Amino acid sequence: MADTTANMGDRDGDVHGKGARGLAGGGDRFGTHRTLEPKGTLPQPARRVDNDFSLLYEGELLLEVTTLNVDAASFRQMEEEGAALGESVDVAVSRRVRETVSARGKQHNFVTGSGGMLLGRVLQVAPGHPDRTSLKPGDRVASLVSLSLTPLRVDRVLAVRAASAQVDVEGEALLFASGAYARMPVDMPERLALAVLDVAGAAPQVARLVIPGSSVCIFGAGGKSGILCAAEARRTGGPTARIVGVESHAPYASDLRALGLCDVVLELDARDPVGARSAVLSANGGREVDLALSCVNVSDAEMSAIMVTRDRGVAYFFAMSTSFTKAALGAEGVSKDVDLVIGNGFAHGHADYSLAMMRAMPAVRALFETRYG
Repeated sequence: MADTTANMGDRDGDVHGKGARGLAGGGDRFGTHRTLEPKGTLPQPARRVDNDFSLLYEGELLLEVTTLNVDAASFRQMEEEGAALGESVDVAVSRRVRETVSARGKQHNFVTGSGGMLLGRVLQVAPGHPDRTSLKPGDRVASLVSLSLTPLRVDRVLAVRAASAQVDVEGEALLFASGAYARMPVDMPERLALAVLDVAGAAPQVARLVIPGSSVCIFGAGGKSGILCAAEARRTGGPTARIVGVESHAPYASDLRALGLCDVVLELDARDPVGARSAVLSANGGREVDLALSCVNVSDAEMSAIMVTRDRGVAYFFAMSTSFTKAALGAEGVSKDVDLVIGNGFAHGHADYSLAMMRAMPAVRALFETRYG
């Protein structure tokens, strides 16, 4: 690949005097040119990626990073690891983020395998990017692809906000030509929008599965994705849908009751599948549900979603803590013929869909603003 130092126009220019980067051809739209170990693999499963941004390849979008929105499972794992060492949340998360990015070139949690997403501003758009004509330096954007595949450099951690699982940083990252992003809306706080965009795939996918009269159980219903799932299930299913929310954290369960989205809110641990089945069936008139949604941020909760779902129903796993092995073999072990679906964080138009949902549901927006905005 021959390096070509660019004569940068405005669209390739810098912000804050950071200086334009040199350009090289040959970039792969899926990012395989940035994988270091193993060579040639896709960047998400790679052990290490190239986060040297002194040179940009075809199709890359360079961002100045201001905030990392760490996924719930990853943040909790780092928090618990630090607690075991006697560290505060700030110290534990800051240390682990810096160690992970230094070792892997991306925020790809060694334990959970998950990452999150980021907020930043455009620094430079390399030739070959599909939005080269519309993006310009300084535009505020949020990534809609996982940090587990996003080349990232963190120069400094400025703040850790445990309530929203957000980490303010100084650093840079890049998105590949295939990497989805969203422009930040002007009618809501950036931290609120970032929290919504982090789980934006949840609501439109729930809308595909819920019909009027459906019975739905949501595990982790008081968290970010859980609330969006409950809100969409109620909106799509209407008053005839039966929605059971399960939340182990008492303050979140209280918030969920106040929203009035669920017919019943149960406070129980999703890691107890037998107890969860008994409680959910009791709350649903003795019947298993049509759809179970797992939005928890802990491991070993797969079987609760499976055991409350009716024959040929759907158990949908949004949680990054989900083990495919435990779900598949567990369902087989209890002879449950249900469809097991791995939640996809991407759906066409999901960013606009979920932001519009915030605008249309003031009570949900108010709660998100209190927690995350």
